Amino acid sequence: MNYTSIDELKNAWVFKHNSLPISDSDKTKIKPMASNRAKVLWDGAISKQVDHPDFFKKGDWPENAASWLDNGKWESTWDSEESLLPELILTHLKWDNNTVVYYCSARDNVIETTWAVFQRCWKNFLFMDDGAILIGKKRNEAVQFLSTGYFKIGKKPS
Repeated sequence: MNYTSIDELKNAWVFKHNSLPISDSDKTKIKPMASNRAKVLWDGAISKQVDHPDFFKKGDWPENAASWLDNGKWESTWDSEESLLPELILTHLKWDNNTVVYYCSARDNVIETTWAVFQRCWKNFLFMDDGAILIGKKRNEAVQFLSTGYFKIGKKPS
């Protein structure tokens, strides 16, 4: 099996929070990867050395300062009534709405969805903000969301 249900996530509450409702249609498109599949994606796209963003080290592209082009603050937008992602992220990620994206929180915690669904539900995802990296399938652009309330935009190696 490649996916598990949202209800099986240890932090499933982030997608059920009363203040940030998600449509049933969008919920069906938020697909947590089964652990084995998540590990394959993490190892191929994020790091073969570490299993969590807190532990990136030399040789991991997210640890390389040259991978990151700019940064900004996501937390103030998250706390506001604004529903759109910060402008710097939207400018950086010129993806089609149907682009498959992966929200990578840890080697065994990767969630697949589409760019359109992520944009609508980004505030739910960012309850899990401890260094998670958003990447697109067959795309080089990346965003890392830090628990400090900041994000970094950049490119992963192709």
